[in-house]
Amino acid sequence: MAKSMNEVVENLEDTQKGRFLTFSVGKEDYGIEICFVTEIIGIQEITEVPELPDYVKGIINLRGKIIPVMDVRLRFKKAAKEYNDRTCIIVIDVRDIYIGLIVDKVCEVLSIEEDNTVQLATVANGFNNRYIRGIGKVGSEVKLLLDCDKLLNDDEAELVKGSI
Repeated sequence: MAKSMNEVVENLEDTQKGRFLTFSVGKEDYGIEICFVTEIIGIQEITEVPELPDYVKGIINLRGKIIPVMDVRLRFKKAAKEYNDRTCIIVIDVRDIYIGLIVDKVCEVLSIEEDNTVQLATVANGFNNRYIRGIGKVGSEVKLLLDCDKLLNDDEAELVKGSI
């Protein structure tokens, strides 16, 4: 029996549930839900655009599509670091905005079951980090799980959208 398009989409969402692309920025490991990731590319020439926040390095031309790129180090208020051959751009789709995240290195795709995640508020009551939605436990390691919807607030999203 043929499956409806809704069933195909639901099955696809089920297979992506709990799967995270992990990457490093400095000494910390992060995870981003795989459903937000469209592709991973090497660092390339970035065209600067005036009057964007410092953490938005500029734009790239990806096969004819203009994509703003954000340096995750700068967004998380870490010291800038020179890009090298391990530096990657993770292209994500958040609220119909394609944006590239510049990270120190991409690690792997992991499955992190819901019972192996902890909400940040549970760990650090009163601690507020708008970019992190939880902590994933993988063996003896922890991965900080990003909340992609909060990487850009509404004003920043409009500013970025207006620049391209």
